[in-house]
Formats: sequence, structure tokens, C-alpha cells
Amino acid sequence: MGRFWTVTDWIGEKMKVVGAACLVGMMGLTCVDVVGRFFKHPIFGSVELVGFMATIAVAMALPYTHKVDGHVGVEIVVRLFSDRTREVIALCTSFLSLLLFAVVTWRMTLYARTMHASGEVSMNLEFPEYAVIYIVAFCMLVFSMVILQDFVSRLGKLKRK
Repeated sequence: MGRFWTVTDWIGEKMKVVGAACLVGMMGLTCVDVVGRFFKHPIFGSVELVGFMATIAVAMALPYTHKVDGHVGVEIVVRLFSDRTREVIALCTSFLSLLLFAVVTWRMTLYARTMHASGEVSMNLEFPEYAVIYIVAFCMLVFSMVILQDFVSRLGKLKRK
């Protein structure tokens, strides 16, 4: 399993970089578009491109954010419990998150297939939307693997206590 986790971590690191590049691209494209609009030459399809990049940036950032525990959590009551109880709660949360994102991955893949079969494209640029949906489905798969890694790690901690 160690090699599997290493590969998952490596993919997560690359996804983080792609997500950051999408953020920079969004910023640059928006700035150039605003200046272009000032001179009556906006960038055609910039709104679509920014939307696609925003979607990809969020999906790419999920594994890294989970890895560094960057999600918002409510711990006011949980802090009052013992360490073991907190670990059990974290284990249950990881398990439920794993189930949720496994289903999200599955449904996103089916949705991408449906969009691919229908041939639907974006309104202005006529970009095939299914490509972005497949990317998001892949990101959800990696995110699910990171959650599984967290679950296994927490299970090991609980057994040692």
C-alpha cells in the first residue's frame, strides 16, 4: 500500500500546481479582458474560460486541502471530548466523506459520459463540456483516495490507542 499512497500523493501535488495555474490564468485572463473592454476589444469567450478554470481550480485543490486539514470544521463541542472519542468521530467523518465522494466520483463519470454522448458544447467557444467534467471526476477520484488514506491512517491510530 505504501507505493499506492506515494503515487496518490504525487498526483495530488501535481494537481495542486495545476489548480494554482488555473487561478493565475483566471487572474491574467480577467485582467486582459477588462483592459480589452476598456479599448472596445474584449476577449471572446473569456467568461466561459474563467468558469472552466474556476471549476478545475476548485476540484484540483480538494486533495491538497484535505491533506493539510484546511477544510472548515466546527470543533466547539468536539474539543470537550477525550482523545479517543475525537478519533472515533474523525474516523466516522472520514468514512462518511469517503462514501459521499465515491458516489460523487461515480455520478460525475456517468454525467461526463452522458454529456459526451449528447455532444453538448459550451455556448460561445463550442468547447466540449464533457472534458471539464471528466477532469473533475478524476479529481474526485484522487480526492476519494486521499480520504481513504486518511481513513486508514486514523484507523491505525485508533487501534494503537
